[in-house]
Amino acid sequence: MKVAFLVNDLQLSGGMNVIVNHARRLAALDDWEVTLVLVRDPDGAAWRDHAGDRPVRVQTRDQALTEHFDVAVATWWETTFTLFELAADRYAYFVQSLEDRFYRHDEAGRLGASLTLDLPVAFITEARWIADTLASLRPDAPCYLVPNGIDKAIFSPGDGEPAESGSALRIMIEGSPSSWFKHVHAAVDAAAAMTEPRHVTVVTGDRTGLGEVAADEVVGPLSQAELADAYRQTHVLLKLSSVEGMFGPPLEGFHCGATCVVTPVTGHEEYIEHGHNALVADWDDLRGTARQLDLLARDRELLTHLRQGALQTAERWPSWDQTSPLMASALEAILREPQPTALAASARLLADARAGLETYNAHLRELADCRRRALRFERHLLRLRKMRAVRWLLALRRYRAVRVVARPLRPLTSRLRRVVS
Repeated sequence: MKVAFLVNDLQLSGGMNVIVNHARRLAALDDWEVTLVLVRDPDGAAWRDHAGDRPVRVQTRDQALTEHFDVAVATWWETTFTLFELAADRYAYFVQSLEDRFYRHDEAGRLGASLTLDLPVAFITEARWIADTLASLRPDAPCYLVPNGIDKAIFSPGDGEPAESGSALRIMIEGSPSSWFKHVHAAVDAAAAMTEPRHVTVVTGDRTGLGEVAADEVVGPLSQAELADAYRQTHVLLKLSSVEGMFGPPLEGFHCGATCVVTPVTGHEEYIEHGHNALVADWDDLRGTARQLDLLARDRELLTHLRQGALQTAERWPSWDQTSPLMASALEAILREPQPTALAASARLLADARAGLETYNAHLRELADCRRRALRFERHLLRLRKMRAVRWLLALRRYRAVRVVARPLRPLTSRLRRVVS
């Protein structure tokens, strides 16, 4: 079996970690050849940081265009642009989340990502909720559920128990602050609203947009082993994401003896049980989330109960060596089954493109109307500034005494400027 997984880059991420773990184990099978195809120009990331000793090839797009594959698999919506350029007997799409949700309603990527679900491909996914959604959207296309595994040699509990009552609750907040749907700053604010002692660690591979936060330490990027060590030193992983696929970090934390406080985000229902192995917080309820954290800081018996439930859940969860054979079976089934027809896919894609264009046109009309109103308001301001009395008042700003007298009015004038702008 000759398989190509199409990827944007080799940068370490949760999604890339899933792909690499499957690719490494598939490549170790007899008569399997697995290639990671970079659809973009290489960015200098060292493959040795990801590959270990498994025989996985890495090729550029141009190199892959000269070969023929049994199955070519897109792994992110942008990689589908290259998918059908490759010569392959079958085409598949490994969907790790409904990727249009990563974009706000007025971003072009939202439409682009949603349209790729109309392509004539077979689907593979990692979460039951995604499989159910794809079955509803694409009843004509086969969809194979391959749960994510865990590297249990890395993610394992330490020998210690949670700290005794009275010590600070150790809280980890993990995620990229530049991704709006991770809500890293909201998690930091919730921890800061606690009344009980706490120690807050922010773990992020990208500090862009983090700024000054109320955290005791900020660490990252971390290797998988370093991340596991950080989980072992943590009582509670706090994740307030609004968009997730499989929702992997809490499961990793479970394996290392941490429990979690999370939102009811998609993917949490795969393994999180409120009151058994974690606590589920309400949406946009920072005060309520802080109260849950305070409860865990005070009630160490509850914390221990949740920790034991988390470890029980982790014990039942499969390893990568158990889940990757499911990926192999899915790819073999895709090769046996006929490819979904392009005719039906074309009709769906055009219908969805039309709906998306209508939505986009509505956004453009709103922007045009906003621009007209802004220009009209700006003309009024220009006329006002040209009035003699206004020019005279503005000229008074040159005098220090006037600035001192007007200082108490600064909050009002600042607010007025924000409203005007």
